[in-house]
Amino acid sequence: MAFSFGGAAGNPAATLTAPGFGVTTTTAAAPATGFSFGSTNTGFGGLGAGNTTAGTFGGFGTTATTANATGSTFSFAAPSSTTGGLFGSTQNKGFGFSSGLGAGTTAGATGFGAGLGTTGLGGFGGFSIQPTQQQGLFGQQIQQQGQPQPTQLYQQVTALSAPTLLSDERDSILAKWNQLQAYWGTGKGYYSNNNPAVDFTQENPFCRFKAVGYSCSPVSKDEDGFVVLVLNKKEADVRALQQQLVESLHKILGNNQSLTVNVDGVKALSSDQTEVIIYLVERSPNGTSKRIPATTLFSYVEQANIKVQLTQIGVAMSMTRTELSPAQLKQLLQNAPAGVDPIIWEQAKVDNPDPEKLIPVPMVGFKELLRRLQIQEQMTKQHQTRVDIISSDISDLQKNQATTVAKIAQYKRKLMDLSHRVLQVLIKQEIQRKSGYAIQVDEEHLRVQLDTIQSELNAPTQFKGRLNELMSQIRMQNHFGAVRSEERYNVDADLLREIKQHLKQQQDGLSHLISVIKDDLEDIKLIEHGLSDSGHMRGGMLS
Repeated sequence: MAFSFGGAAGNPAATLTAPGFGVTTTTAAAPATGFSFGSTNTGFGGLGAGNTTAGTFGGFGTTATTANATGSTFSFAAPSSTTGGLFGSTQNKGFGFSSGLGAGTTAGATGFGAGLGTTGLGGFGGFSIQPTQQQGLFGQQIQQQGQPQPTQLYQQVTALSAPTLLSDERDSILAKWNQLQAYWGTGKGYYSNNNPAVDFTQENPFCRFKAVGYSCSPVSKDEDGFVVLVLNKKEADVRALQQQLVESLHKILGNNQSLTVNVDGVKALSSDQTEVIIYLVERSPNGTSKRIPATTLFSYVEQANIKVQLTQIGVAMSMTRTELSPAQLKQLLQNAPAGVDPIIWEQAKVDNPDPEKLIPVPMVGFKELLRRLQIQEQMTKQHQTRVDIISSDISDLQKNQATTVAKIAQYKRKLMDLSHRVLQVLIKQEIQRKSGYAIQVDEEHLRVQLDTIQSELNAPTQFKGRLNELMSQIRMQNHFGAVRSEERYNVDADLLREIKQHLKQQQDGLSHLISVIKDDLEDIKLIEHGLSDSGHMRGGMLS
């Protein structure tokens, strides 16, 4: 049957002529026919042969030992057997280019794209296909357990672009849902019936909630021996029991008398945790001492039995903060972290404000952002606390400075008074000691010098005249300053008008009050006059 699409021949003695596409037969001894696709024999590069008869030249994939041929390639019919897909053999169900280029009867092998054959894509657009056999592009057949599994990235891409779980238009909705989960960085992506769901974490390359921040690069060296212990206790409790903590650590570290545990710093962390930085000092019998390197100490505390003992005293985690070597720093900057776009990582390196002190750090998800925010708030509180302490210290220093300045001035006055008293004592002592003696030559010279200085001071054009001139200028400046101070105060016109109006109202009120008082006085006088007249009338009547 030439050029037959999907025809199934039931004659066991029938053969296929080239180029018969998709024709299946049950014969076991069909002759080879050159370039035939889907025939039982193979010609040149016989693709998908299902017969034991080898091809004329380079028969690829002729490893089947049965005589039954499998489903056809590019078949629009529904054959009863399975076929090898382009990306792995699948069962052809209805419409779909899912059969590939080769067919076999046993467990199939993969040729090109072996890793793609397990996802159940079923060729190009195969819907509702369930792979039952694995067969390669050229029909080689290998054991199924030896086939490599698809990579996680390929599974994620398949779940986001072409899931085949429901085999209808609902797969597009599932793809959008998987995209939303991948963008969010949580959930599971279902994409095939024959493969487990892929987990979407925040480290997947499609997660949108990512950023790059900067952290200070460690500056301590390995020789410093600093090891950080994170305790599940509050800072106040750790500081109160710091000596007990040191003793416990000394016992855990072997209770060696030549080793001394020292605490370099205590810092509060979020979630009621505390960071304690320790280092060990080893003292030799000759009196010298050295610090244990940080890597050595960290390796010791990371041992299983030591970690159990540290957990019992509240240690949750231990780490080192040693300076990165140039090779480590180069490797850190060259390789982008998992889930971070290399372009964003390169841009973060370019935007680094201080490459000597800061290193880029990825921030993936809201939890990491919240953690950095909490750390920043905590550091802000610590900085504010330190600023308050420094401010109080500055205030105390300023008070001490003012007190010291006042004391210095007081001591200067006392020194001046004591100097004058000492001078007076010396004068009296010299007078008593020199009494009865004639004036000596050096004393005469001193007297002459003093007379000369006195004459210079009293000269009109010398120091006395200049002093008088300065005094007169100072008096003039004081006078002009007083005059300017008097003229400096001016009253605004509106304010002056309001003052005048207020004073006028006060004057009117006083005038009205005076008039009322005058009226009252006149009334009082009238009453007194009436009383006096009534008294005279009574006296006349009695007489």
